[in-house]
Amino acid sequence: MKPVNHGDGHSISTLSSREVYRNRWMRLREDEILRSNGQRGIYGVVEKDEAAIIVPIHEGHVWLVEQFRYTIQERALELPQGGWEMDVENPEELARGELKEETGLHAAKMTHLGTLWIAYGFTRQKQHVFLATGLTAQESDPDDEEHDLVVRRVPVEEFEQRMLDGTIRDASTLAAWGLYQMWKTRQG
Repeated sequence: MKPVNHGDGHSISTLSSREVYRNRWMRLREDEILRSNGQRGIYGVVEKDEAAIIVPIHEGHVWLVEQFRYTIQERALELPQGGWEMDVENPEELARGELKEETGLHAAKMTHLGTLWIAYGFTRQKQHVFLATGLTAQESDPDDEEHDLVVRRVPVEEFEQRMLDGTIRDASTLAAWGLYQMWKTRQG
């Protein structure tokens, strides 16, 4: 088979696509593909609605959430994050909602730090990163899936040490903290 010339920069063409599975939180599709080298294959793609991750900082402390993550069969400590299983028109509204839902915090100011693709080797999901400052406590409103969620307020130094020693391994948390550090450096 002769290689395909992709003038658009794409090295893979979709020949066909079919939805394999769907639930409230995700969709799974399987695509038959053609690579630019002429090889056919399949690609499985998990599609999820956009999400937000929040870096809530106040007086040298960061708010984290701890919850059981079924996929790894462990409790995990991470920055507050999540989505609403619907199209997102206003990422800040989503971030504010997730912050209140998981921690009970309200932010006087939300600063958009960037947007990430979560595990784009197999998942199509954007995650908006926000810095939350000017925090005040309100009542949290966790959804049913977060019944075991525990909120932790830790000093920044302890948070960073937990990332360095491997206690915190959530890639989104580490990436969000990296964006925050770059933003902070540029603030002078």
